[in-house]
Amino acid sequence: MVFERFRRILKKDDEGSQDFIEIDLEHEKSDSKVFVRTYVLRTYEDVNPILNALREGYTIAVIDIKPLKSKDVVELKRAISKLKKTVDALEGRIAGFGEGTVIATPSRVFEIQKGVVQESRSEEIEKF
Repeated sequence: MVFERFRRILKKDDEGSQDFIEIDLEHEKSDSKVFVRTYVLRTYEDVNPILNALREGYTIAVIDIKPLKSKDVVELKRAISKLKKTVDALEGRIAGFGEGTVIATPSRVFEIQKGVVQESRSEEIEKF
């Protein structure tokens, strides 16, 4: 009953209108890009541009913490704590690499893995 009324309405629209638009969903282009940006923490205030970039959601931050570490460890701890809180709120990831580098990502889409990745070789390579 209800479906028959609906079909009649659709048939009336189809008879009068022959124009249509074809949408190709397979070739959809995305304007969103992910940027890997480097930052240097010299003072505690240098953390604000990093946080703003992470909040945008399209930036992976590679942060050099050596200058602030050599100046003031307490300020470094405050800056890292602020970074951690923001990254946690964004459901992102943060990891330290070595003694002087921190990497922060804005969402769980980006995974950070530490350690050596061993490449699997499917074929033996002959050495000369």
